[in-house]
Formats: sequence, C-alpha cells, structure tokens
Amino acid sequence: MPPTLGALMRTPRLRLNLLTGQENLDRRVEWVAVSELEDPTPYLAGGELLLTTGVRWATGVPDLRDYTRRLAERRVTALGFAVGVVLERTPEPLREAAAEFGLTLLEVARETPFIAIGKEVSRLLAKEEYEGLSRAFAAQRDLTRAALTGEAAIVDRLARELGAWVLLLSADGAPRHAAPAGASPRAAGLAEELDRLREAGVRASVSLTSGGEHVSVQPLATGRRVRGFLAVGTGGRLGSDERTLVNAAVSLLSLELERTAHDATARVREGVLAALLTGALDPLHPGAERLRGVLPAGPVLVAAADGVGPAQPPEGVLVTEHDGRVLLLAPADTGTGVLAEVLEGPVGVSDPSPYAELSAALSQAERALAAARDAGGGLLRVGDLPGGLLGLADTPAGARMAGDLLAPLLRQRTSAELLASLRAYLAASGRWDAASEALGIHRHTLRYRMRRIRDLLPGDLDDPDYRTELWIALRVHGSAG
Repeated sequence: MPPTLGALMRTPRLRLNLLTGQENLDRRVEWVAVSELEDPTPYLAGGELLLTTGVRWATGVPDLRDYTRRLAERRVTALGFAVGVVLERTPEPLREAAAEFGLTLLEVARETPFIAIGKEVSRLLAKEEYEGLSRAFAAQRDLTRAALTGEAAIVDRLARELGAWVLLLSADGAPRHAAPAGASPRAAGLAEELDRLREAGVRASVSLTSGGEHVSVQPLATGRRVRGFLAVGTGGRLGSDERTLVNAAVSLLSLELERTAHDATARVREGVLAALLTGALDPLHPGAERLRGVLPAGPVLVAAADGVGPAQPPEGVLVTEHDGRVLLLAPADTGTGVLAEVLEGPVGVSDPSPYAELSAALSQAERALAAARDAGGGLLRVGDLPGGLLGLADTPAGARMAGDLLAPLLRQRTSAELLASLRAYLAASGRWDAASEALGIHRHTLRYRMRRIRDLLPGDLDDPDYRTELWIALRVHGSAG
C-alpha cells in the first residue's frame, strides 16, 4: 500500500488525530520532515508530512496564517502539531488557517515520538517499492514469455500491463501491430516525430502531451540500424516501474525485429545459393554484377553433406539446405578443417571450379558425397576418386552393382575362366580369332565358353548397351587391366 495520510491515520499506535483536510487522506506522503523554523519552506521539496512542536512559540506565537499559507503554497502534504510539549492544545488560529488554505492538519499525541512517524513512513515506502518491484518483475516475466510467441504478443501484453494503447511500427512508420486494434490510425499523427527520431539516432526518444494524453516513442534497434518504433499512449506520465516495463519491451521487440530481419535475409541468401548451384541463376549475367560482389571470388569449391556442423560459416563461406542435403560454396583455398567444422556427417567436395561450371562442380560434390557415404563417413574430395565415366562407377556402390551384374558367372566353379573369356571377347569386339589368341586358347574352346556365358547371363550379348555394362562391371571388378 502507498504511504498516504489515510494509511498513517489507520495506524493506531501513532495516535494521530485529524483536525482538517478529511478530503485529503488519499494524498501521498513522500517523506517526514521535522522543523521548528518559522519558515521551513526553503528546505522542503513538497509532499512532506511536516512535524513541529511549536517550541519557539513559547515566547510568542508567529503569524500562523502566513505560516500556513506558505506551507500550502509549497504543497506540503500535511502539518502535524505535537501537543503537550509547549502547548496543550493545537492553537485555534492554526486550525482556522489550515482550513482556509486547504492544508491537512494533524494533532500528534505527546506519547508519539516523531521518529515513530518517520519509521512508519519509511516502512510504507519500502513496502511500496518492494511491491512495485515484485509487480515489475512479474510483468517483465510475462512480457518475456510473450516474446516466445512473437512481436504481437509482446505488444498485447504491454498494453494490458500499462492500461495503454501501444503501437509497433515498422522502420517506415507503417503499423505492424496495434493494441487495441483501433489504435492503428494514431500512427499517421506520429510521422513528424518519427522523422525527428531517424535524424537523432537510435538512442533518442520522443515524449509529447496532447489533450491530457502522454505519448512516448522509442526506436527499436540492436545496432545502428533502426528496425522499427514503439509508441505508447497513456493517460498520464509513466512511473518508474512502468518505464522499466516499457524499456524491457523495447529490448525484446528490438531483438525480435532483428531476428525476423536476419531470418528473412538468411532465407534470401539460401535461396540465391540454391539457385546458383542448381543452375537456376546465372552469376555471369550482366545484371548479376552486384550479386558477384558479395559472392566468394572464383574459383570456388562446392561441397555437399548430410548435415550442418556446430561452427558458424566464416566470412566468404555460404551454406544452405536443398533437397534434403546441405550445400556449401566457398573460396577454392578453404581448408579441410573449416569444411569439417561447418558441415557434418559424410562430406563430398568438388574440384576448384569457375562460376560458369557450378553445375558440374555440384555433380562432383554429390558424387564424392555418395562415395563418402559408402565409405562410412568422413570428408572426401572428388580428386581422390577415379576420373571419367568409370570413375562414376568405381565407388562402393558401383562395386556392388558390378558384383550383381556378374553374379551368375562369379557363382561358377570356373568363374575365373569365364570372366577372362568374356573380357577378351568384349575387348576384341566379338572377333573370335583375336580373342582366342589373347587368351592363348583354341577358338573352339572360346566358343564353348561363350555359349556357356550366354546361357548364364540374363541379358543379350548382342545388345551394345548390355555389352557396355558388362565391360564397365569387369573393369570395376578388377578383371580388366
């Protein structure tokens, strides 16, 4: 409860007797002052409960009307006169003057020491401050919880806590959210104030009063760039606890707007990177000059991985997710350690490539990624793989496919003779004499073996596509030199 005259009057041990000012019991007591001066007003700030014993009145009562008038003009909350010290009763002229000037007059019993009144006011002030801090902490906690939902929830919660209208404005002054919703039109009247704030910088604020309404406007920024503004309209000036709550809302909204802007920028960046790597965007187009200015200087590396690592990409390294995999674009001199920190799981890395050949570099990275997966993880550069079309098959996955294709021959007891005969036959393009000479056997023996091979294999050896698959399978299997 606040330290008011009414609160003091309701404290029985103080034995205070109200003589005038029944209508002023709700007035706050800011402090207790004790003075025996005939004019203490130079030493008062207003709002005090002034206590006096009238000790100097023993030799002559001063002009009590003038004394009371000065106290009233100083806006003293009340005057407490202690009886039984010098005078047994409160002087009647003092009561009349207090009634005339609207000053609340209390009579303090002889048994009540002034220090007891001072302690009670201090206790009530401390209690009020504690309750205010408790309310402020609870309100800030609710405000922080609201931030988990988004900027609109912060604005709504602040408006409820303050009993005010609240506007969240974008950087150009357009309403993003209003509480209540009918407060949106007030944004138009703040345009000039926003212009002044933009010129003054992120640490400035504006307060104005119009028609009994107090409006404060603050910029929302986490750095030098203003992301928006917060406007709060109340019926009077905000107290310290309320200002603390508004400042908390400013911080939360600044972070939320910064996060939203960062997320939007990240989505654009990731979309551009995916478009570059998939060939949907030509970085060499004349209209892409500004884009080239923010991309890593060529040649570049392209990497593909199954996941994102714990480290943030360093300057000049771009990362995005596309079609279930993570793609990376980096300068050609980017080290393996950086790639391993930024990417996670199996990683495939292309050769250095100019921007004109990004699609080919992406194919290289995906090929190396497939090989890294089959090898059980780690980082694999495409330069470590066999080149050409055979290189595409010379991976663990290709070896399995070759084994499946040659399985009917591999299961035979004479598999080595059959594989060697098939290899020689395919190498000689089906010419019996050349193939049998290469094997060192009679051509009739080769014909017998080839009839058996035709019977075992499911495909047609006269089909050029099938013969090509068999040749590559033999090379991958290691049967050809």
